[in-house]
Amino acid sequence: MTTTNLYVYKDLNKNAEYMKDEVGESVSYDVSYREIVVLDTKIRLYYVNGLVDGIIIAELLKMLVRTNDNEKETDKIDDIIQNRLVNEQVDPHTKLEDVTDQLLAGLVAVFIDGVRHAYIVDVRQYPGREPEEPDTERVIRGARDGFTENIQKSTALIRRRIKDKALRNEMYRVGKRSKTDVCVSYLNNVANDDYIQIIKEKIQSIDIDGIVMADKALEELFVDYQWSPYPLVRYTERPDVAAHHIMSGHIILVVDTSPSVIILPTTFFDHLEHAEEYRQRPAVGTITRWIRITAVFMSILLLPIWMLFAMEPDLLPKELSFIGPKEKGTISVPIQIILADIGVEFLRMAAVHTPTPLATALGLIAAVLIGDIAIDVGLFSPEVILYVAISAVGSYVTPSYELSVANKVLKTFIIFMTIFFGVHGFMIGLLISVIFLVNLKAIYTPYFWPFIPFDFKALVFFIFRVPLPYNERRPKFLQVKDTVRQQSK
Repeated sequence: MTTTNLYVYKDLNKNAEYMKDEVGESVSYDVSYREIVVLDTKIRLYYVNGLVDGIIIAELLKMLVRTNDNEKETDKIDDIIQNRLVNEQVDPHTKLEDVTDQLLAGLVAVFIDGVRHAYIVDVRQYPGREPEEPDTERVIRGARDGFTENIQKSTALIRRRIKDKALRNEMYRVGKRSKTDVCVSYLNNVANDDYIQIIKEKIQSIDIDGIVMADKALEELFVDYQWSPYPLVRYTERPDVAAHHIMSGHIILVVDTSPSVIILPTTFFDHLEHAEEYRQRPAVGTITRWIRITAVFMSILLLPIWMLFAMEPDLLPKELSFIGPKEKGTISVPIQIILADIGVEFLRMAAVHTPTPLATALGLIAAVLIGDIAIDVGLFSPEVILYVAISAVGSYVTPSYELSVANKVLKTFIIFMTIFFGVHGFMIGLLISVIFLVNLKAIYTPYFWPFIPFDFKALVFFIFRVPLPYNERRPKFLQVKDTVRQQSK
């Protein structure tokens, strides 16, 4: 018989042997147990040090030991023990595999000699940091809390903002070895049932040892278009952003050990929005959004367009004849752009791995030594450095880090098409890129909505940060059950 079909034994010693063989109770220092005698019956409490609250364990033991002074009926030991386990969540389990899974997730397993089930008591206290504002999604006004690596705290941060009885937090376990908790959060009277069912089936169909890389590994396991550089889900570390999307009809995936959650389905234009726009007046938020969108598209198109004009100055009208390098370096302009762009990526990756106290020194080295000396020796022209820098700043302005990386891939593709085929290559590369984006789908949702398929009203709501009283409907592409956010005034 396999261990997956074993049930809790009546004999406490057999259960102890199972825990020793399967969980490594005598080998792993963090798997511990405490045996006590209650009304002449042996009881064992198993727990994992570091994942439980030691104070609560001590209180449980005190409560059970005091039973010897207050009870006399030994034939009702099961009912008596259950009544003495005074925690808010106590569940009986009959399968040993279920018991060990819960034990390794941080719960306490209580075995009673002569009883064919074990009680699971939830006293989890995962190690981790307290909620703090995420570095990548800072706002001037607004909440300063953020998701943590603790799934219970993360779901509680959402529940604090949405006190609706329709909010559902369904827990699943992914990975045969890691057994990572994954929570699917949604409003059951708003979100599309088909989308919910698709996501649940995809999660349940995952057959892998573990997803220790948390949300990113989960995304790769159930999202299509594996080789697409563009993100088909959106990540956020802000509870207010996640709650806003749940209220709109999106579905949220919270993965234990990850400080970010997955929002789906999402479109290309969802990645261009930022919480700061909703913390300002609508007019200011609209201008901020326009500047951000302009920066994003400049990060993609500025370098290819400037390089095209530098290669073929005849395309420029007289009024724009100043565009192009005034001084030619020892290397051709296309090669300069490629080398400078690669150099920016070197600096970005170096900044990620550089300790904070040394970050300023790294910036000085990049700006003074590398940049100035490269121009002085004729390796780069000043114009190349300028436009590469503007393009890099535009990528950093992009709200979604995943989208900014994908846009760099798209920019590089258009640059190479322009180098090899000139103006025709630029136009063909741009057309191929748009066709590629239009054909992407995120859970059967058009990725380029509301541009294609065209939805004028939704496009207006994206271009302008519309005041809240006029935002009466939820997005059409979500196909929600309840389309009305608020009644018209």
